[in-house]
Amino acid sequence: MSDHQLRTRTPAGPAPGPRTPGSRCAAAFRAAAPALAVYAAVRGLGLLVFWVAASAAGKDPLGPLSGRWDSVWYQRIAENGYRYTVTLPDGSVHSDLAFFPLLPALERGLREVTPLTLGGAGLLVAWTAGLLAAWGIFAVGFRLRGRRAGVVLAALWGVYPTAFVQSMAYTETLFTALAAWALYAVLTGRWIVAGALCVLAGLTRPTAAALIAALAITAVVTLVREYRDERRAGPVLRRNARMIAGVALAPLGWLAYVVFVAVREGSPFAYFDVQAQWGNDIDGGRALAAFIAGLPWPAALGLCAALGLLGWLVVLCVRQRQPLPVLVYALTIVVISLIGAGYFGSRPRLMMPAFPLLLPPAVALLRPRTTGRTAAVLAVLACASAGYGAWTLLGAGPP
Repeated sequence: MSDHQLRTRTPAGPAPGPRTPGSRCAAAFRAAAPALAVYAAVRGLGLLVFWVAASAAGKDPLGPLSGRWDSVWYQRIAENGYRYTVTLPDGSVHSDLAFFPLLPALERGLREVTPLTLGGAGLLVAWTAGLLAAWGIFAVGFRLRGRRAGVVLAALWGVYPTAFVQSMAYTETLFTALAAWALYAVLTGRWIVAGALCVLAGLTRPTAAALIAALAITAVVTLVREYRDERRAGPVLRRNARMIAGVALAPLGWLAYVVFVAVREGSPFAYFDVQAQWGNDIDGGRALAAFIAGLPWPAALGLCAALGLLGWLVVLCVRQRQPLPVLVYALTIVVISLIGAGYFGSRPRLMMPAFPLLLPPAVALLRPRTTGRTAAVLAVLACASAGYGAWTLLGAGPP
């Protein structure tokens, strides 16, 4: 798919504004304002419900948001660098090298220039990135299905069942913001920008592999199609030089961190060994199958139904003919989340950046016979998400 095809196969995004960058940015912000307002409202509701529940339980509302689970590991890295490990009773060693460096670097940088603590800096990054992610998701939805679809898509991402993580000092919002804007850059032919955003995503989460794959597969398909039409490699390569450069740039962040761990630990596969110690290695889905098999049959049937719904969303995305980079990104996120051996309860959170899966329901909510119900549906989902988030954050298990 060439740059020209990417520009013409999908409905246009926000109309080009004035020529100055500042004016274009202001026009884009005005177009996205409804999506940002709705997203802020649903996440604000989630925080309000959690604050009330935590206060009623006599607990510090900020503690679970910035001082539990993975947040603690990121802040320790920001404070001391990579040097901490813990040995569990079963003998496995958990190293902080499992966590990528961009979030702790931002936390440390903000602490140096503001009065914020590391926990407060982490929340500032997460909440700001959440708004940028909602803007990027809106931009992709706008380009593919129009402005109203973009607004509903951002809202649905904000009421995702585990959207409470978007309010925590975690990397999900930061990664999703980088991924959404990288995909938008590809859709608008800005391959160098897309590659640079991929570099940052690769310093944020290991699932940047999905974004890298989306760019690489799209580029390969484009080059093969154009070469098949022309039978001359030179013109095809010259015409797509920026695309090739963007794809070459994309994996550098992820590779840089993997190499850093390899050099530090003295083994070329050290990063993968670290992840295996955490139980996050790839097992092809065996852990998921074993988990389902060990459940009581009503719970197993419910989980299978949920996986069936996930599969149906994938089918709808294919039927919707989402552009190749968007489709590859979402499907790869889902596959990575399902074939890992990690803690089952984290899988919905790991799939949260796969926002294109929410585009079919966003479009369905905008059909003429359902338009009047859209606000009610979003309100119900927002309340359910807020309640579930409060219950989870006040519980003992990690999200």
